[in-house]
Amino acid sequence: MTPEELQAFLAAFDALPLGAFTGKAGGRRYAAVRLDLAEGKAQKLLARELGSTDCISLNLYRLASGARLKPCEMPAEKVVRFVLSLQVTE
Repeated sequence: MTPEELQAFLAAFDALPLGAFTGKAGGRRYAAVRLDLAEGKAQKLLARELGSTDCISLNLYRLASGARLKPCEMPAEKVVRFVLSLQVTE
């Protein structure tokens, strides 16, 4: 991921609300939860498509050396694309 792509991803991620919410990405509806852990140094996003089996899961670590994205059993491109396209509806 280029530095510009990382900055766009982080901005989109930080714009998501903490706690549970619903949203749309790629024309699909998702129930999601965003958590801050370790005083914001670790963050988690879990989203499940409503009425289907698609799932997005990632951990994001805010280290002194920079942000580290760790998707859970899926390509980083999938979670980046999802976060960039996710629009909160509730």
